[in-house]
Amino acid sequence: MKIAMVGSGYVGLVSGACFADFGHDVVCIDKDQSKIDRLHAGIMPIYEPGLDALVDGNVKAGRLSFTTDLGEGIAGAAAIFIAVGTPSRRGDGHADLTFVYEVAREVGEKLANDAVIVTKSTVPVGTGDEVERIIAETGASSERGHRFAVVSNPEFLREGAAIGDFKRPDRIVIGTEDDFGREVMREVYRPLFLNESPILFTSRRTSELIKYAANAFLATKITFINEMADLCEKVGANVQDVSRGIGMDNRIGAKFLHAGPGYGGSCFPKDTLALLKTAEDYDSPVRIVEAVVKVNDSRKRAMGRKVVDALGGMDEARGKKAALLGLTFKPNTDDMRDSPAIAVAQTLLDAGVAVAAYDPEGMDQARPLLPDVTMCANPYAAIEGADVVVIVTEWDAFRALDFKRVKELANAPVLVDLRNIYKPDDMAAAGFTYVSVGRG
Repeated sequence: MKIAMVGSGYVGLVSGACFADFGHDVVCIDKDQSKIDRLHAGIMPIYEPGLDALVDGNVKAGRLSFTTDLGEGIAGAAAIFIAVGTPSRRGDGHADLTFVYEVAREVGEKLANDAVIVTKSTVPVGTGDEVERIIAETGASSERGHRFAVVSNPEFLREGAAIGDFKRPDRIVIGTEDDFGREVMREVYRPLFLNESPILFTSRRTSELIKYAANAFLATKITFINEMADLCEKVGANVQDVSRGIGMDNRIGAKFLHAGPGYGGSCFPKDTLALLKTAEDYDSPVRIVEAVVKVNDSRKRAMGRKVVDALGGMDEARGKKAALLGLTFKPNTDDMRDSPAIAVAQTLLDAGVAVAAYDPEGMDQARPLLPDVTMCANPYAAIEGADVVVIVTEWDAFRALDFKRVKELANAPVLVDLRNIYKPDDMAAAGFTYVSVGRG
C-alpha cells in the first residue's frame, strides 16, 4: 500500500519510517525544502535513537522517499496522514490548527484518487469534522468523484523510545465513521494486527478525546507524585518508597510515579492546555486538569529555588556558580520544549547565579532559549568552579560521575539531584552535601 505522510517532523518521520519498515511504500512530505534536502542527505532533523539507521535502510530499500510536492506525494496513496504541528495558540492556549486545515485544503484540491485522510496530529474534539468539511468544499468527491473518508488515529509515542512504541504499541486507536475508513486502516496496520497488537475502533470524536485524556491522566500522575514528594520532605518520608508502595497496586501502576522537577516536552504542556480550552468551550470544566497545569507550572521555578537554598539562600547565592547537568525535558531526545531546565536556569539567573550547563544532545536547541547560560563541552567543564552541581535530566552519562574529580573541580561539594538518581548514604560517604526530591 502507498502511504503519504504530510509533515516530516517527530511524529511524521518516525511513523513514516516505521510504516516503510512494515513493507508499505511511504512518501514523507514537507514544505521545508532544507529539511527535505537534509533527509535526502541522511541527516535527521531530530534526535531519536535508531531513527537514522531505520530511515537509511528503508530509503535504500526503495520503500521510503521525501518530497516537497504534496500533489506528487499523495498521488496513488490509499492513506494520507496529516502529521503537522498543533502548538498552543497565542492568547488562549488552545491548539493552533492552522497547519492541519491548510493541509486538509491542499489535499482536497490535489486529491486524484480514492483515499482515507488520517489526522495523526494531536487535535481537539471535532477537528475531524472540520477536516471533512474542508475537503468536501474542494469538490474532491462531488465534482471529481473521488471517495474519501476522514479518520482519527492519534499517536502514543514516547520521545526516546518512539520506534519501539510504534512497532510494539499498547494499543492502536482508530476513530472512523464508515466502513471505507475502517477497511483501509485495517490494511495500514495489518503487520501489527498479525502481531496481535490491540486495535480499538471508536467514533472519530471519541478517538480525538482519547489522546487528550491519556496525556492529561499521565500528567496528573506525575503531578500527584511531585506533591507527595513535597509532603515527604516535610514529614520525613521517602517518596521513592511511597511510589513503590502505591505503584505495586495494579489499579495504579508504577509508571509515571517518579518525583522530579515537573513535566515538559512537546505533548503534556500543550495537550493539557488544549483539553482545558475544549472543556471550557463545551461548558464542562475539568478541575483536576486545571490544578495539574497550575501546580506543574509553579513547580519548575520551585526547583530553581531549591538550588538557591542549597547555595545558602538568596543573599548568599548571588555571585556564585551553578552547573546544570541535563537540559532536555527527558533523556534520549534533543527536545527542549517546556523543559524544566529552562525555568530552573532562569530562576538561578534571576537570583544572580552564574550558570554553566552540559547536555549530551540538547545544547544546540538550548542556546537560543538560554542565551545567558554558558554551554560546555562535557559535564566536568561545567562543574569546574561551581558552587553547586544540579542534575536536571537523568541522562545515563550522569549516573556514574567521578565524584573524586567533581570535588577537585568544584568550589564546594554540593549536589542537588532533581531526579533522585543517587543514594543519599552514598553521597554522604563521598563527602557531599546532597539534596534530592522527596526524601526527607
